[in-house]
Amino acid sequence: MSASLPLKMTMVPVSPASRPRVSVRAYAADWLRVLHRVNPILSWSGWLHVGFLLMALVVLPFDNRVVTGLPVWVKPAKFAVSGLLYLWTLAWLLADLPAPAQRAVRRISWAVGVSMVAEMVCIVTQAARGTTSHFNGATPLDGMIFSVMGVMIVVNTVATIWALLLVWRHRPHGPAGYVWGVRLGLLLFLLGSLLGGMMIHLNQHTVGAPDGGPGLPGLGWSTRAGDLRIAHFLGLHSLQVVPLLGWVISRWLPRRAVLLTWLGAALYAALVALLFLQALQGTPLVQGRF
Repeated sequence: MSASLPLKMTMVPVSPASRPRVSVRAYAADWLRVLHRVNPILSWSGWLHVGFLLMALVVLPFDNRVVTGLPVWVKPAKFAVSGLLYLWTLAWLLADLPAPAQRAVRRISWAVGVSMVAEMVCIVTQAARGTTSHFNGATPLDGMIFSVMGVMIVVNTVATIWALLLVWRHRPHGPAGYVWGVRLGLLLFLLGSLLGGMMIHLNQHTVGAPDGGPGLPGLGWSTRAGDLRIAHFLGLHSLQVVPLLGWVISRWLPRRAVLLTWLGAALYAALVALLFLQALQGTPLVQGRF
């Protein structure tokens, strides 16, 4: 949740005793309405991901095909959830930028929204065909789809770099710890995205064994070899973790918020680096049979 929630929502201060109790459902609905108002482009892109997720979950029980060791519709479901979190988090964070930056925010939003939806279409298409979407050049069609995904990843990465430059040039609204959380969170997200380049270089995500085989339930992360997806996953979700960390620290320890936010981001980056190096050595995060 953004530190500038009071600015995004019209709220009348009331005493704790007289404050009306708000249900989680009502709060979520209000949050989604505000999100749509501040960034309709990324809001609609997120709702399309909700549609992809529901479709995958509906089809999953009726499709017995397996790709790289997991039911074929698990991957679209996971990517839909991850994309949804990314789109709605980015929309909320960029809404904290001042008015002069909002024209650039709209352009970034179009680039991110279109690239993310296009990538999901590719993933769903390949799932429907019963094959993998990433690192797949088995046929000309498979190669073309993976190439389209590659282009969309480049577009999204460029847009993320632009967003990173914006939050460093224009101070987001909120306390200092949260501001640095947004900046460092976007920076670590970008570095986490770039870790995917190693997977493209290797043409697979497993180090020391072919893709597929034994993996952690639901996640598929290899339990017999190194898996680059773990560090990649953790790096991507710094976009949620680090700004939230800065926001919480700003509320509890405002005088030390900047220092502690930097320290938290550094520890998070060290963990991502450690998991990346562990995967490169061919060592699984958890070893065993699942």
